Amino acid sequence: MAELVYPPVVAAAKLMFRVLDNRLDVRGTEHIPRHGGAVIACNHVSYLDFIFCGLGAQPARRLVRFMAKQEIFANRIAGPLMRGMHHIPVDRSAGAASYAEAVRRLRAGQVVGVFPEATISRSFTVKPIKSGAVRMAAEAGVPVVPMALWGTHRLWTKGRPRTLTKRHVPISVLAGEPLTPSPGDEPEVVTKELRARMSGLLDRIQADYPEQPASEDERWWLPVHLGGTAPTPDEAAALDAR
Repeated sequence: MAELVYPPVVAAAKLMFRVLDNRLDVRGTEHIPRHGGAVIACNHVSYLDFIFCGLGAQPARRLVRFMAKQEIFANRIAGPLMRGMHHIPVDRSAGAASYAEAVRRLRAGQVVGVFPEATISRSFTVKPIKSGAVRMAAEAGVPVVPMALWGTHRLWTKGRPRTLTKRHVPISVLAGEPLTPSPGDEPEVVTKELRARMSGLLDRIQADYPEQPASEDERWWLPVHLGGTAPTPDEAAALDAR
C-alpha cells in the first residue's frame, strides 16, 4: 500500500504544533505493537482527536487507519486526504461492510483506530462505549490498546468556538496495557474492562496536566468532578439526545 499522503500530513501536523508550541506529551507507546494488527481505542473530546491519537502511535512507527463517518469522506477537502491516508469510511446505515473492512485490515497487520464512545464527550469523561472495538479485535485475533487524550478539547470541541491557532496549549496522550480478547469472551464484559482502563488513563493525564484554568470563564474545559463547569454526564447525555 503506497503511503504518498499520510507521511506528509503527519509532518505538516507536527510542524504546525511546533509553531504553536502545543506541548505534546506522549507516553505509554511501548504498549503499541511494533508489528502486526492492533486496535487503538481512544476517548473522544475534540474534533482533532484523530490527529493526536495518530501522533500517539508515531513513536511505534505505526500509521493508524481510523474508522470515520462517511460524511467526512464526502467533504471536498477532507475526503481526498482521508482516502489518501487509507482510513475506513463508516456508513452508519450499513455498518457491517465497514466492520468487515476493519477486520480485514487488522488481519493484514494494520493498526485500526476507533473512538468507541461514537461521539464527542461533552462532559470530558468517558461515556458508555460500543463493543465494536472488542468484537473486531477478537475476530481478527489482535490486541486492543486503550488510549486517552487530554487538552485537545481546548482547541476545538462540540459547542465551543474553534481556537486552532491558540498557542502554548499542552496536549497529553497516554496509551495503556493492551487487552487481547478471544472469540469465546463475552464482548460486553471485555468492553466494560476496556472502558475502565480508558477512564483510568484519562484520570491519570488529567491529574498530571500542567495547567489549570486561568479564570472562572476558562473552567468550561474541566469536568465537574475536577471543579469545572462542563456538563455532568447526565446533562451531556440530555444535550446529545436533543
